[in-house]
Amino acid sequence: MTHDFFKDLKPIQYEGPDSNSSLAFRHYNPDEIILGKRLEEHLRFAVAYWHSFAWEGGDPFGGLTFERPWHPQDNIKNAYLKADVAFDMFSILGQPYFCFHDADVRPDQGNFPDNLATLNEITDYFLDKMKNQKTKLLWGTANMFSHRRWMAGASTNPDPDIFAFAAATVKSCMDVTQKLGGENYVLWGGREGYETLLNTDLEKELDQMGRFLSMVVDYKHKIGFPGMILVEPKPQEPSKHQYDFDVATCIGFLRKYNLENDVKINIEQGHAILAGHSFEHEIALAVSEGMLGSIDMNRNDYQSGWDTDQFPNNTPEVALAYYHIIKGGGFQTGGTNFDAKLRRQSIDAEDLIAAHVGAMDVFDSLRRRRVFGEGERFRRRRTRTFDQRYHGSDEENVRYDERKLVRGANHELASGVCTNDEFSFDGGVEESGERVFVERV
Repeated sequence: MTHDFFKDLKPIQYEGPDSNSSLAFRHYNPDEIILGKRLEEHLRFAVAYWHSFAWEGGDPFGGLTFERPWHPQDNIKNAYLKADVAFDMFSILGQPYFCFHDADVRPDQGNFPDNLATLNEITDYFLDKMKNQKTKLLWGTANMFSHRRWMAGASTNPDPDIFAFAAATVKSCMDVTQKLGGENYVLWGGREGYETLLNTDLEKELDQMGRFLSMVVDYKHKIGFPGMILVEPKPQEPSKHQYDFDVATCIGFLRKYNLENDVKINIEQGHAILAGHSFEHEIALAVSEGMLGSIDMNRNDYQSGWDTDQFPNNTPEVALAYYHIIKGGGFQTGGTNFDAKLRRQSIDAEDLIAAHVGAMDVFDSLRRRRVFGEGERFRRRRTRTFDQRYHGSDEENVRYDERKLVRGANHELASGVCTNDEFSFDGGVEESGERVFVERV
C-alpha cells in the first residue's frame, strides 16, 4: 500500500458460495475455465477512474458528500495522491483493467498547454505504477462535456477555436492511451447534440462530427495505435437530443461516413434503457452487424427514469447480455467496464471495494453454461423449417421456393389456417401436428 486510505484491506480472494464475507468473491472465480477460457479473460473487468475516484458524491440537488484525502481535485499534488489510492484499489481487487478520462486524472488548468503538461506528467506516473502490477488500461478517453468550454459541444461546436481545442485534446488523450498500452480509445459525445432545432443545422453538425471522427481514425493510423476506436451511444442527458442516440443510429452514422471498418461501439446498459431498449437488444444488434467493441456495465433505477449509474445486481440481465457477447465470439479488445458509482451516503473506503466485489459476483451467470446451449437450441428450432426450405442456395431453388411460397400463401389465406407442414413454431407445435389458427386481416 502506498496510502492508508484502504487501511489494512487485503487482496480479494475467491472463497466460494458458502462465504459470509462482503469482501470475498463467492461466485466469481477468475481462474475457472468456462468454454475453454479463464473467466477473467471472458469478462475483462475494468474499474472506472471517474466514478470511483473523481466523483465527489454530488447530484442535481446537492454538493459533495465524499471527503477524500485527494480533495480538492484542483492541483497536481492531489492528483498524485489520487493515483496512489487508485492503484492501491486495483491491487486489492485484482481486476485486469481500468479506464479514465483526461479530466479524471489531472486538474483542469484552463488552457491546453498546461492541460497537456499535467496530463503527460500524471500518466508518466501511471506508467511507473503499471510496471509493478498486472492492471492494464482498457481504454482512455477525453472529457469534453464538463467544462464550460464544451457548453455547445466539442466536435459539433460552432466555434472553430473550440473545435480545434477538442481535436488537440483528443490527440493528447490518444497519445497517452498509446503510451500506457491502452487497448481501445472511446469517444462519448455528451454535448454532441442539440437543445433546440431553432438554432441547429443538423446536416452541418453531423458532417462536422463525421469529419472529426475521420480525423481521429486518420491519427490512429498515423501513430500506429493498435487498439480499436469506439463510440458510445446515449439518447440524451446532458443534451436534449444526442446524435449518438443508440446502436442503430451509430451504425448508420458510421456507415454514412465510411468509418464502420475502423470504429466499433461501446454499449452502456444505462444508456440502452434511456433509449427505450434493453441492454440485451443493443448488444445483440451490435453483434449481428459485427460492430460490438466493448461494454459499460451498470444499471439504472427503473423507477427514476434517469441515468443513475448503479452497480449491476440483476443476474438474468447479465446472463442474457453475455449470451450474445459469447455467441458473437466474445470480446476482442473490449471488456466489461464498471461505469458505476457508489450512492451518496456510501462514504466509507470499504464501500468502494465491496461494491465492485458484489458486482463481479453477479457475473456467476457465465458459470451456468446451460443458458448458452439452451438459447442456441431455441433459436435454431424456431427457424429450422424456414432455413431448410427458403435457403436460397442457388437461383433455381430460389425461383422454385418463390413459386411454392405464393401457392402456400394463397392456400393459407383461403383456409384461414396455418399448418405445421409449412411452418414450425416455438413451443411444441411441430411435434403435435396441431393446426395453428391465424388471424384473418
